[in-house]
Amino acid sequence: MAHEYAHAEAAYRQGDDTAYMLGRLTLNPLKHIDPLMTVIVPFLLWRIGAPPFGAAKPVPVNPRKYRQFRRGDIIVSLAGITVNLGLFLVCTLLFAIVGMVGNAVPALTSTFEIVQRMLWWGMWLNVVLAFFNLIPVPPLDGSHVFYHLLPPGAGLRYRQLQALGFIPIMVLMWAFPGVLQTLLWPAYELMGVGWALVRGFAVSQGAFPS
Repeated sequence: MAHEYAHAEAAYRQGDDTAYMLGRLTLNPLKHIDPLMTVIVPFLLWRIGAPPFGAAKPVPVNPRKYRQFRRGDIIVSLAGITVNLGLFLVCTLLFAIVGMVGNAVPALTSTFEIVQRMLWWGMWLNVVLAFFNLIPVPPLDGSHVFYHLLPPGAGLRYRQLQALGFIPIMVLMWAFPGVLQTLLWPAYELMGVGWALVRGFAVSQGAFPS
């Protein structure tokens, strides 16, 4: 939800008040829930044992309102990714802090273990979301940056793929899982670096998934 809020905030700062007028410039998660992609699709995939996939309701933006179209489009597209990376760093720092406090108060080890486990998942989910959204396939944020690097004609045709919604990325995930793993390699590497820095602060083995 913070990811979508970041898009709305960045768009507002670039001159587009569309999300603000529609009540999407908020951290209230209820405003960002999409019944299909946030609830139904993840539940069905979980039930059939398929790789989980879901999304919040995309923040509506009107690029024509940006003071500078190209600059605004890139900034708004990267805003959510930047927030995810920031949350990854915050969760990493808090993991270490909680560990230091937990080691000083051993009587509360079980409580701090739960908190650290939540922070571990916060690290993992945010770093994966950041690099997943960087994939240059519509409608992911990376595609908005990628088509600005293409010649005008090719960029326009590439943007038209957005009309297919999440179909292109879902096809990539299910038909070419190896490609997806490769594209997410930076996420695994960054998670590895973060975890190497803070794992010594874990209050117990239960503070992270085995």
